Amino acid sequence: MKLYYDLASPYAYLAVHRAAEVLGEQPQLKPVLVGAIFQWRGRGSWALTDQRDAGEAEVERRAAAYGLPPVSWPINSLAPMRAAIVAGRQGRAHEFARAAFEREFAHGEDISDVVLLDEIGRSAGVEGIREGIVDPEVKRALREATEQAWALGVQGVPTLEAGRRLYFGDDRLEAAAGST
Repeated sequence: MKLYYDLASPYAYLAVHRAAEVLGEQPQLKPVLVGAIFQWRGRGSWALTDQRDAGEAEVERRAAAYGLPPVSWPINSLAPMRAAIVAGRQGRAHEFARAAFEREFAHGEDISDVVLLDEIGRSAGVEGIREGIVDPEVKRALREATEQAWALGVQGVPTLEAGRRLYFGDDRLEAAAGST
């Protein structure tokens, strides 16, 4: 199983937090740039519409139901998603994603700050974040991962790929668990 995510997504935060428990196994985390996906599909995030208040309230309700603290709201995720590529290459994808999501959504910290991002990386056992986020190979890998996700049919995050099906939304994890 693969879980496509972007660190800017509060719903991806919820999904990454509970995926292993709901699914009975840890899915492989696949970092993508949801902003690029929004451009390709021709519409952006609900957070940029008049539905933002309702969306925030829904995320807060779900976070409380899952036993998570109140959620802070996201920032630009380009550097953090490049850092996620670096973490994945070091076999620390889950540790990094959980640590970054925690600092961003539970503590309201700006994970696009390179100093903080490097600190988060080190706390998750990831070295070389500062160098990695400017590495052309890392940039290319994130771009290609996003393009491949789009070609597969990923329309937003979180999206779980289980078998030959895609499940969009943290609230679809249970449906995926029931079908595997």
